[in-house]
Amino acid sequence: MWLPVSAADEAKPPVGSDNYAYYGFEPEIVTNYISNRKKLGFVRISVELMVKSPEDLVQIEHHDPLLRSAMVEILGNQPEDRVKSIAGREEIRKECFDELNKLLQQETGKSLIVNLLFTSYLYD
Repeated sequence: MWLPVSAADEAKPPVGSDNYAYYGFEPEIVTNYISNRKKLGFVRISVELMVKSPEDLVQIEHHDPLLRSAMVEILGNQPEDRVKSIAGREEIRKECFDELNKLLQQETGKSLIVNLLFTSYLYD
């Protein structure tokens, strides 16, 4: 049996689906890190934050300076071998994810970030 579907029914997302949104930090994050050499090492990353809904983007954008500062601090305190290894990069990503959610919990009462992605990761 065929039943007509109203426009309101079509606009509703399917039950159980999530409407994720992404927030990218602009410009890229660039900072120095602890190097084993005599010159300073640097790391440049592009970061995207995945949030549960587009409404969360307002809060993320509002706290952008706080979140950016936390990532710069985390990256700046890393040793060279951690910055340059794949396993170390994943540890840094997890540390940034945890710290940013902790800060957002303090500021907004919610952990808004579902995932943190490094879309570009360059170092020297």
